[in-house]
Amino acid sequence: MRQKELKLVITFHTTADAMSFEKQCKSCDAPGRMIPVPRAITAGCGLAWCADLDDKDTLMAVMEDLKLDKTDLYQCMV
Repeated sequence: MRQKELKLVITFHTTADAMSFEKQCKSCDAPGRMIPVPRAITAGCGLAWCADLDDKDTLMAVMEDLKLDKTDLYQCMV
């Protein structure tokens, strides 16, 4: 079993927001990956972006580019 680590988890209210965020991240080589929302978090669409805590500024810039203001950020053991 993989060891859990403290990660940055970004949740989305809609699946469309999650998919556009993933597409933008992949096009600009932003760190992280799409995961199911962890059980410890209750969120809208069931998808979340997981990355290292150090990558927060990079991912916030992607959210600003997409004008995604209805996202939530968590620090979670994943």
